[in-house]
Amino acid sequence: AALVARVNGTLQDLDQPLERDANLELLDFSTPEGRAAFWRSSACVLGAVAEQFYGATLCSSQATEDGFFCDVHMGERTVQRGELPALEEACAAFARAGHRFERLEATRQQLSELFKHNSFQLQRIEEEVTSPTATVYRCGPLLQLCHGPFLQHTGLIEALRVLTSSAAFWQGAGGRQSLQRVTAVAFPSAQDLADWQQAQDEAALRDHRRIGREQELFFFHKLSPGSCFFLPCGAHIYNTLIDFIRSEYQARGFHEVVTPNVFSPQLWELSGYWQHYSTHMFSFTAGTETLSLKPMNCPAHCLMFAHRPRSWRELPLRLADFGVLHRNEPPGTLTGLTRVRRFQQDDAHIFCTLEQASVPSCSLLLPFRVPPRRVTPLLTPCPQLESEIDACLDFVRTVYAVLGFSFRLALATRPPGFLGDPETWDRAEEQLERSLRTFGQPWELSAGDGAFYGPKIDIRIRDALGRQHQCGTIQLDFQMPERFELEYARFPETPAGSPGTPWVMGVGDGCGTGGQWVPTWVWAHPWVDARVGGCTRHRAGVTGWVAGACAGEGGHGPTHSPTRDPPPGTVVGRRERERGTVSVRTRDNRQLGERDLRWVLQRLQELRDARV
Repeated sequence: AALVARVNGTLQDLDQPLERDANLELLDFSTPEGRAAFWRSSACVLGAVAEQFYGATLCSSQATEDGFFCDVHMGERTVQRGELPALEEACAAFARAGHRFERLEATRQQLSELFKHNSFQLQRIEEEVTSPTATVYRCGPLLQLCHGPFLQHTGLIEALRVLTSSAAFWQGAGGRQSLQRVTAVAFPSAQDLADWQQAQDEAALRDHRRIGREQELFFFHKLSPGSCFFLPCGAHIYNTLIDFIRSEYQARGFHEVVTPNVFSPQLWELSGYWQHYSTHMFSFTAGTETLSLKPMNCPAHCLMFAHRPRSWRELPLRLADFGVLHRNEPPGTLTGLTRVRRFQQDDAHIFCTLEQASVPSCSLLLPFRVPPRRVTPLLTPCPQLESEIDACLDFVRTVYAVLGFSFRLALATRPPGFLGDPETWDRAEEQLERSLRTFGQPWELSAGDGAFYGPKIDIRIRDALGRQHQCGTIQLDFQMPERFELEYARFPETPAGSPGTPWVMGVGDGCGTGGQWVPTWVWAHPWVDARVGGCTRHRAGVTGWVAGACAGEGGHGPTHSPTRDPPPGTVVGRRERERGTVSVRTRDNRQLGERDLRWVLQRLQELRDARV
């Protein structure tokens, strides 16, 4: 059933009248916009019930990609886990009452009167409302300052599940007032909730954090939040992935560089990141100066480009960097390897020429989910820039083919508050679209999702549970060269994202096969089980290219954890040593019997080189 409408490209309530002829699109729960409106409305239900249930003050509520949450102020009291079922039942009763969502327009004076008992909302009004009037929604006893759109009534919310409660702070981790955050999810039917629960149960079995712990690959510790500890086998896989990307960089004409981790804020102010990103950076005082850990490599690469005069003959100049990055992610958002504070990113920047061309009238792109097409003439192409973008897209296709991922592409265009002149943005967006058309794979338009300094192509992969993950980006940037007074255009490119990211996807995609998710060419556990004393020398001939060790001279056998799935490998005993053979076991634990050692070594090398 339709939940909200899109009228001439603008989302609005179904009840809102049409004042003239318009292009109308009805959106249901299967669409991102429909889900967002459904969960936004459900958050109002949770907020209204929390105020009644606890006598709390609703501070804010928000729909997320996976559900919604409410932040409430309860003084010294906290939401106890044992109270969640009763809170959930109260939400269900409130939804069944069928309260309508009423859209109101109020002046600033009226807003101050309506929210005079809620200091948090008064602060929001002061900071966010810049026009003479603002939109307010009423749902039962609750008033919510929000643009919408919302559902017609709460009766459409037939299934709601309260998930967790935790501490939060007003306006982020730096806020002084402690709040309680309650998260939940809701659906149009009980069957939808049951399907969601089944997917959650399956996701728990595929949780990369559990698999990493049980297979002794990596772990996390509270003494270093958001930073991964890679154990020996995990480090082998990690480094093999980096070596793979490094070999692809070298084959494609990139030069690897190493840049510092600590910089003066002057660098970030010059680049423009300080104004937009300083709250997400780790800064500290050293003597009389303030320094920051780098959250990205772009400005450092600009310094490299600018440290001496550059000839056009050096272009395109392709720089690759595996440096360690740090980003100050809020504690509540840290999630295994998918959201961390410390990571390495296969980060590259290409400095290339932008040929001058005349610019026709501004282009027009059709809305999201409609196959994109151009309705005004394309700009004159920029040859070097175009060839580099095409090469980057081919790079992406090669990397994900080896890793076994299918991917989707999205063109993200200028956001509100973008830097630079519209003419330059037109040229950049049209050049990216030209390359996407040449590439030939279907793509979508993400209007307004570009970075503030340039448009980009986002690369998204889907895991075994159907969840989408943002991994790589091809980002055009015409602002940084101007800020650093560089002569040539530059755009960064990240084929796979952090090496941990494809690894996480690989873990999730393959654990249904008994945990044998790691391709042979990156497998880190020992291939040889020397069960008899004196076999170590014979074993060494097999394991020269594989990390790890199984048993000492005492022949105690493998030291695998009881919870770890058996890796593929070989067994060496007295008979195998005397015959020059090894007993081979496959990934699915089938015994293949004795094989000649030279044949096994050749086959292992073939699998490694073919990246199977």
